[in-house]
Amino acid sequence: MEWLDDYELELEPMDQTHHEFVEIFNRLASADAASRLERLDEFIAHTEAHFGQENRWMEAIDFPGCHRAEHDRVLAVLREVRSRLAAGDGFFLGRLIEELPTWFGHHASGMDAALAFTLKSVGFDFETETVAGSKGACAASSGAGACACGPTMSEVQAAEG
Repeated sequence: MEWLDDYELELEPMDQTHHEFVEIFNRLASADAASRLERLDEFIAHTEAHFGQENRWMEAIDFPGCHRAEHDRVLAVLREVRSRLAAGDGFFLGRLIEELPTWFGHHASGMDAALAFTLKSVGFDFETETVAGSKGACAASSGAGACACGPTMSEVQAAEG
């Protein structure tokens, strides 16, 4: 997968994670038969963390759930491909390597661009995973996937009138 300028969302934490996603995908795509399962496991682990990070951000600002649902579908496909590869069937890994770059381009320039715009618009603080200026900080390292501290997007909108 080639990095395209269209993937750049001018939001450093997201852009960094997307660069890593492309790099790790490329390691998977170029892996020899002996290391494919290991590279797929690396890619799945990165993708789980990547999507988990974005999901926490979305929950913190009450972002629409269709984005998270797409993450869930991609992870389900990755896990199914892994299961088949572990059983000796590499066909679906080949299809994944062919199809994922197109999916990623659409996802980054669509759903992720909308999320990046919203995060910037509300002054999201990536260290605390809250809307900037809110009291308290989320335990971002809890891994719980939800950030209950700080206002949600709907609370911010309600306060603005």
